[in-house]
Amino acid sequence: MVGMDAPQPNDPYPPDRVARIQADWHRERPDLDVSSLGVIGRLHRLADHLTEELCLVYKRYGLGEGEFDVLCALRRAGEPYERAPGELAAHTMVTTGAMTKRIDRLERAGLVTRRRAADDQRGRIVALTGPGRELIDRAFAEHMRNERRLLGALTPADREALERVLTGWVSQVENPALGA
Repeated sequence: MVGMDAPQPNDPYPPDRVARIQADWHRERPDLDVSSLGVIGRLHRLADHLTEELCLVYKRYGLGEGEFDVLCALRRAGEPYERAPGELAAHTMVTTGAMTKRIDRLERAGLVTRRRAADDQRGRIVALTGPGRELIDRAFAEHMRNERRLLGALTPADREALERVLTGWVSQVENPALGA
């Protein structure tokens, strides 16, 4: 167990905050396996850092993370760049209540419109406006440049390996029956 928590010989990285936390726990609770902190703790720290860096781009376009996500879902839909609110919620993994608030903000900004669905008068359709499409096209292009910059510290082989590992892990977490 100690070998999992201690820096490895020839390790190119100095001990970080997570390694120090692991060492503290190993000292205080040597009966517990704290090796999972090495992955989970670093993923958590990395997710916070990545979110912060990604949000800087969104803010340059006057968007929050949620609004950016909605505009992307509409743009990915293809012409005529529209979806029902429930479909948007499914494509952005948020509740319909949260989606309503996002759509309200985007509509006030003139980036989307809402209209009644032709086949269901109770239903609504949300569509990108011309200015909304122009904005998300510019913002998404910068977002992709930013993501490439953030991944720049990894080699192409490391990026491919990480994507493969994360894809499998997410698949098992979201579909537990697959791992059984």
